[in-house]
Amino acid sequence: MQNKGFVRVFAILLALVCIFYLSFSIVTSKYNKQAELYANGDAAKENVYLDSLANKKVWLGYSLKQCRENEITLGLDLKGGMNVILELNVADVLRSLSNNNKDVNFNKALDAAYARQASSQSGFINLFVEEYHKIDPGARLSAIFSTFELKDKITPQTSDADVVKVISSELQSAIDNSFNVLRTRIDRFGVVSPNIQKLETDGRILVELPGVKEAERVRKLLQGSANLEFWETYDLTQLYQQLAEADGVLAKIEEDRAAAEKAKSAETTETSGSQETTEKPAIDQTPADATAENETSEVDSLLEQINTDTPADETQSEAEFARQHPLFAILMPNSYNGQIVPGPVVGVASRQDMSKIDSLLNLRQVKEVLPNNVIFRWAVKSRDENEQYFELYALKVTKRDGSPALSGDVVTDAKADFAQDRIARSEQVVSMNMNAEGAKEWARLTKDNIGNCVAIVLDDLVYSAPRVNQEITGGRSQISGQFSIEEAKDLANVLNSGKMAASVNIASEDIVGPSLGQEAINAGVISFIVALIVLMIYMCVMYGLVPGMVANGALIINIFFTLGILASFKAVLTLPGIAGMVLTLGMAVDANVLIYERTKEELRAGKSVARALADGYSNAFSAIFDGNLTTMIAGIVLFIFGTGPIKGFAWTLLIGIAVSFLTAVFLTRLVYEYLIAKDKIKGLTFVTNISKNFLSNPHFDFLAKRKTGYLIPLAILVLGAASLFTVGLNSGIDFTGGRNYVIRFDNAVSTDNLRESLDVQLDGSVSVIQIGASNQVRVSTNYKIADNDPSVDEEIYSKLYEGVKQYLPEGATLQQFTATNIQSSQKVGPSMADDIKNAAVMAVIFAMIFMALYILIRFREIGFSVGVFVSVLVTTLCIIAFYSLLWKILPFSMEVDQTFIAALLTVIGYSINDTVVVFDRIRETIRNYPKRDRFQVINDALNSTLARTFNTSISTLVVVLCIFTLGGATIRSFTFAIMLGVIVGTYSTLFVATPLAYEIQRRRMARKGIVLEPAVVGVTKN
Repeated sequence: MQNKGFVRVFAILLALVCIFYLSFSIVTSKYNKQAELYANGDAAKENVYLDSLANKKVWLGYSLKQCRENEITLGLDLKGGMNVILELNVADVLRSLSNNNKDVNFNKALDAAYARQASSQSGFINLFVEEYHKIDPGARLSAIFSTFELKDKITPQTSDADVVKVISSELQSAIDNSFNVLRTRIDRFGVVSPNIQKLETDGRILVELPGVKEAERVRKLLQGSANLEFWETYDLTQLYQQLAEADGVLAKIEEDRAAAEKAKSAETTETSGSQETTEKPAIDQTPADATAENETSEVDSLLEQINTDTPADETQSEAEFARQHPLFAILMPNSYNGQIVPGPVVGVASRQDMSKIDSLLNLRQVKEVLPNNVIFRWAVKSRDENEQYFELYALKVTKRDGSPALSGDVVTDAKADFAQDRIARSEQVVSMNMNAEGAKEWARLTKDNIGNCVAIVLDDLVYSAPRVNQEITGGRSQISGQFSIEEAKDLANVLNSGKMAASVNIASEDIVGPSLGQEAINAGVISFIVALIVLMIYMCVMYGLVPGMVANGALIINIFFTLGILASFKAVLTLPGIAGMVLTLGMAVDANVLIYERTKEELRAGKSVARALADGYSNAFSAIFDGNLTTMIAGIVLFIFGTGPIKGFAWTLLIGIAVSFLTAVFLTRLVYEYLIAKDKIKGLTFVTNISKNFLSNPHFDFLAKRKTGYLIPLAILVLGAASLFTVGLNSGIDFTGGRNYVIRFDNAVSTDNLRESLDVQLDGSVSVIQIGASNQVRVSTNYKIADNDPSVDEEIYSKLYEGVKQYLPEGATLQQFTATNIQSSQKVGPSMADDIKNAAVMAVIFAMIFMALYILIRFREIGFSVGVFVSVLVTTLCIIAFYSLLWKILPFSMEVDQTFIAALLTVIGYSINDTVVVFDRIRETIRNYPKRDRFQVINDALNSTLARTFNTSISTLVVVLCIFTLGGATIRSFTFAIMLGVIVGTYSTLFVATPLAYEIQRRRMARKGIVLEPAVVGVTKN
């Protein structure tokens, strides 16, 4: 083998990279177990433990937080959580940009564009422009958008093309602002390893929140409009005395409660003489995991952080200080060298103490000693790099209704810029413009607060508090403050967030409970292990111990490399991803089967083992390469058009295929060359007593029976067509829109009885099927699916509860039902469903076209290309036909949804892989024997590759069968479609693709006067 040195070096380097990235998962697993032991089932306590170690260097100079960022991340279907796709209402953005223009044609065009968006791949703005010009061909967009706020960008003379550029830019700004607001909200929500990203479709944002249990709270959090405000502030010099008084009040409360506890303890001791009580911290509204030692260490840390002196005597114990100063022990006043620092920042606190401080400051006794117009808000950004300490601001309420001094909707534009400071240095600033109303209020506000700070607050978090140097008139302001470029951009985005009155709706939603996620992990792991063991045994049984173990070793290395590469790309491992990994094992065996079958042919020709292996690898290479590449085309199409877990499946499939090519073609050959050099495999035959006579010299006349072979798929397609017109397909909510709920009961339930009960509640728009065990069902409904009101979700939960109440334990409440019985939920809105359906159709069409084009380019034969296209089309339509014929008969869900499309694309790749092997043998034989009868050549190719076809199909079927039976109910339909695809695809290779390619060649040659079919039908082996 050439380039052996390069292959060795590359494999070693890849192994080292995989070890490096997989090591992070091992390290985090160790600390996660420690956290579980420490917390003893308390999730909040577990998070506190992990947060306390977040910045500790635990592995190769990496902190625990960095290790967690580099570990293999489990998808929400495996660990539970919430997956939401939010959709910004682009029509609202355009209305806002037009200053809510009441023009009839403008609003008609918006409504028409919204209606078309569901079935079009064009962006909303392009659709709006088309509709606007349809309604009023001579109208100019500038007449709508030349508002006061956009006067610097759009004038009455601006062309439509330039107006589109401006509003597209403003739309992108609105999306960016929404994204930034959501990111901040999620960061403050306290979710471990959240994921938020902008999608390609205009206005859509993906949010993944692992481990979330408060779904309704999350919905309100994500759909709430951005609330930008400007507040006057207090100076710490004005508040320090009152804060000290509040600290004293809290100390008195502490003392009184301690005395009460002591008296109660003494009384209990007198009456029972046996009980001992432990003195509890007086004012502690957080979980009891913060011990006195932890609190005192936090005090030390805070003192060092702000370079201040301890307010207590040096000889005084810190625990005593904490009892005497409950507030100042956890909120260190903003001071320097013992002096109060003027400004709105009243103190600094640890992240874990923030909620406790909020509770203390909201106590009635504390509020009585503080000014009645003071409110406290935390800074959005931490004070330190480790993100552990945050500043607390004191804001001043100046209006009777408690509203801010100025709302953020008056801001028309804000951007990061550069300006010259007093000594002519360039510094980063933020420029801000306001509308006429805002300019007037801003002038008054800045005039009244010269020398004071004005806080910029978004979602109750302080982003900045610049000091006012002078009265600002005209609505144009410049904010400076030693910003970095990123900080200036962030502040500009915050200021811009107030100008768009655009609603954000949930386009789709998936919620998976932790128990269902754990079951998915167990099912995935078990199916993976069983499939691997069965596959290893099969290879040893068919090819012998040494060849089998070499191939099995390649499988183990394949798994190792795949996981390592997934970790290095920070990919998310989902249940379909595990299925993809298991599937690649079956497909990886295909390369070894091809090599071994070609080697067996060379051995039968009388060659030595070394020569036979070399020729076997050489002759099988082109077929392996073509087969892998065609499957990768399907994977790439799936990755482009898929979403969520399906994208994870595609990513795993692509990596697995690439790795299998390395391990099966190159690494196994290195092993064999080493064994040959050591003279250890002289008598290797690549057969066993079981397989030595299996399809060793077949003589099936496939082409002579081709017309009969056409009849079986034709009959399936005819029956399928009749079923499609009468029964139809069981379309999932991915394509129709709706909601799914997986509900688990204590005992077995009847789906018919449940359906009758729920029909009454949900107006008849409901279906109920069993999922997995007899006590678990999935309820599907499209009740009020087009209504974006967040209260609809709670209404449906209530109706589900009423419908199934009789099957719940006596006394079960709605809250218990939603928390315990509902294992997962899914929502897909109508517009999202149409987009998914369109993308699915395009994915299948593009995959088939790309496959056919590749075959045409690779083999330069139109007959092969047409044969592949028709074969893949027949395979695809047969699977669809089976799903229409069987979905009301088989005892598991057979929905046509995203996972079904993923299965179709996988089958397309697999089917072509099989066909390419046959075509490659035909091409090879024609090249070696150009004058040999074409009928005989094609029949010989089909027979000579029959053992490979059978072994690959069986090994793949065995693997898929393991996933089907052990992989869990959620992917059973997915694996069933692949099983059908393997069987139908193999049949199509033998009786559709190859015979059809022959038919086309025969007819083309007949026009040239050349007869391909022999006078006497027979098959001769070469």
